[in-house]
Amino acid sequence: MNNKHRKTLAAIFADPVSPSIAWADIEALFRALGAEISEGRGSRVQVNLNERFAVFHRPHPQPTTDRDAVKSVRHFLVNAGVKEGVKP
Repeated sequence: MNNKHRKTLAAIFADPVSPSIAWADIEALFRALGAEISEGRGSRVQVNLNERFAVFHRPHPQPTTDRDAVKSVRHFLVNAGVKEGVKP
C-alpha cells in the first residue's frame, strides 16, 4: 500500500464521515488490499476481499462518494478484516 492508499483508508475510517472521497481512490485501495473487482450491470462494481463479497454502485455524475456509500465501504472493510491503517 502506498501513501495515497493509506490516506484513502484513513478518510474512510474518519469521523465524521467524509462525503468527498473519489470513487477511483476507493477502487485503487481495494486493489492494493488484494481485492478482486469485477464489473456488474450498469454502475455496479462487485468486490471480493478476504472471502467477503460486496456490490457497490459507482457514483455518477459526480466522481465522489456520498456519506452512506463511505459507511458501506467502511463496513465491508471491517468485515473483510481491514482496520484503519492495517492490512490483513
